[in-house]
This record gives sequence, C-alpha cells and structure tokens, in this order.
Amino acid sequence: MFNPNSSGIVYDIKRFAIHDGPGIRTTVFFKGCPLNCWWCQNPESRSPEPEPKGQLRTAYQGDLLYRDDGLIGKEVTVEQLLKEVEKDVLFFDESGGGVTVSGGEPLLQIDFLHDLLQGFKAMEIHTTVDTTGYAGYDRIQRILPLVDLWLYDLKLMDDSLHRKYTGVSNRVIIKNFLQMYEEKAPLLIRVPLIPDITDTDENLVAIAHFLSSVDKNLPVELLQYNQFAESKYERLGLPVPGGHKQPQSTDEIEQKKDIFRQYQLKVR
Repeated sequence: MFNPNSSGIVYDIKRFAIHDGPGIRTTVFFKGCPLNCWWCQNPESRSPEPEPKGQLRTAYQGDLLYRDDGLIGKEVTVEQLLKEVEKDVLFFDESGGGVTVSGGEPLLQIDFLHDLLQGFKAMEIHTTVDTTGYAGYDRIQRILPLVDLWLYDLKLMDDSLHRKYTGVSNRVIIKNFLQMYEEKAPLLIRVPLIPDITDTDENLVAIAHFLSSVDKNLPVELLQYNQFAESKYERLGLPVPGGHKQPQSTDEIEQKKDIFRQYQLKVR
C-alpha cells in the first residue's frame, strides 16, 4: 500500500502531452538531475530544491501549477498529485494515454516516485517514466513492476564524449539498460539529435550497432533538436551551452533514420 502523505519536489505539470508516451498524457516534472547536458531543455530542473525563479517564469510556457510566487518547485504529496491527475482520466481512457513522470531525473526522488506510481496503478492509469538511466540499479528495480513504459535516453556511445557533454560517464546508463532488457522492462529508446554532438553519423552508427546487437525489435525514437531552450538561457542572462544551433531539416532527419534502418531497427 502506498503512502499518500509521501512528498517530493515537483516543478511543473504539462497537460495534453502527446510526445511523452502513448495517447494523451499528463507529464509531471520532478526537480533534480545528476547530469549537466549542454543541451538541457529544462535548466530549472537541475537543482533538487526549490529555487528563486528570477526570469524563468517568462521563459517557460508550462502550466506553472507547482510554482510558489517566489520559487520554482514546490513540495507536494502523492495525494495532491493523484487528485490533480484524476481530472484527466477521461482523456486517458479515450486516447489510451496516461501519466508520464519526467524531470530532471525522477529516480533521484525514488521514495516519492515509488509511492506515486503505486497510486497511479491503484487508479489503473498507464505509467511511463522518462529517465537518463543514471542511477543505482536498486532504484530502477524497485519500481519495475509499476512502470508500463520506460522512455530511456541514449545520448552518446563514446564515454569520453559523454563525460564532456553531460558531465557523467555512460557506463552505468548502458549497464542499467542491459539489465532492464534482461528483466523484460518495456523500453522505448530515445536519442536526442543535438547538432554536431549526438547527431553525427559516427555516434548514430555506434548507437544503432549497439542496439541491434541486443535486439533488432527495440523501438527507437529520434528527437529533433528544439531551439526553445535557447530562449530560456538568454532570458536568464546565461550563455547558451554550445552556442546557437539549427534544428535538422526533414531530409536530414530521414538520413539519420536510414542509419537505424540499415541495422534493421524500428525507428521513428
């Protein structure tokens, strides 16, 4: 039985999300992330604690449901979130959707995440967890039975480049992925296409080769670069990490997809 009074730090809720798993979804954003990606879309998610918002409110377009007047992030209970999400159940039922927990890195708040997922399962809501995979495997294993789908990021196969651009090694991420696969966790692999960093042919070939050696039936999703985060950094008075970049064209995306098709992988 879950603890409805269990609490954690959440910084936003996004309703009617259509890119965070199947159907229409409500995405709950946890604060705190162990990575420091150059292309981070949510710089307000990095700190695990509520923090002064400064100019972020004007830079961010989310619902702002869990932001106090002077802070980004708010401590909320499982019970509060369940009541909030319950408002969207009709949309889930009609579209085959559900709830996605994202961040930040949700696994950092494992006790809160565990109780929250138990609450969603008790309500018969489809659950998805969006993760970097950078955590002790005991945290992942604890919630495996409660997660209907994992959105699992693979960014860079070269460990030295992974350290350079994210601040951490990819060894734990790859090890966890392989263990999750062995335990038959439902996985959707997501590859963010960051110009000249992760979208190089060399990196994508390495990812495709790795995945095909595990299982050619693993689904892969390529995420086109999004410039939205650049405006956040600018409004905060911060330099854009790695400088301004242009999203890939439709033709370029097709070329990237062809790399995975050549390895007989299902890619979208």
